[in-house]
Amino acid sequence: MPANSESDSHAFDDLVAAADAPVYLVTVSAGGERSGCLVGFASQVGIDPARFLVCLSKANHTYRVAPHAEFAAVHLVGADDTGLAALFGAETGDRTDKFDRCRWRPGPHGVPVLLDAVAWFCGRILTRYDFGDHVGFVLAPEDGEAPADAPAVLRFHHVAAMRPGHPA
Repeated sequence: MPANSESDSHAFDDLVAAADAPVYLVTVSAGGERSGCLVGFASQVGIDPARFLVCLSKANHTYRVAPHAEFAAVHLVGADDTGLAALFGAETGDRTDKFDRCRWRPGPHGVPVLLDAVAWFCGRILTRYDFGDHVGFVLAPEDGEAPADAPAVLRFHHVAAMRPGHPA
């Protein structure tokens, strides 16, 4: 897409907003430090073997911890839990220990697992890709929990007006 094409940019932005993708909370732990953030850029990218891509903003505190982590946890949050989303999306780990303000436990490999998430998985970080202002982390899922019935989950429209803890 041409960088100077404002109408194309609006079409892309409108398409992405219309898709109303789920948002995730991603947590990591490395070197005695834990961190987590709200992520809007994430997707399954493989079936066999299963792979999941999580993209973290380079401005984000979690990004500064993640390069030293071997594992990450990806959480789905219920559609009505905007408070947990705001904690991980509108606060920054530079000033706030988010884990002091939510329910969590050490999960596989010591990665924080958020107890109020409706589903989660932990995956080994296989590789990283630089996408400019974000870095993609490819995960190989290893462990997790999900309900038998698919719950209503937090989506882009629920958090679109949220001010991030760091600019993207």
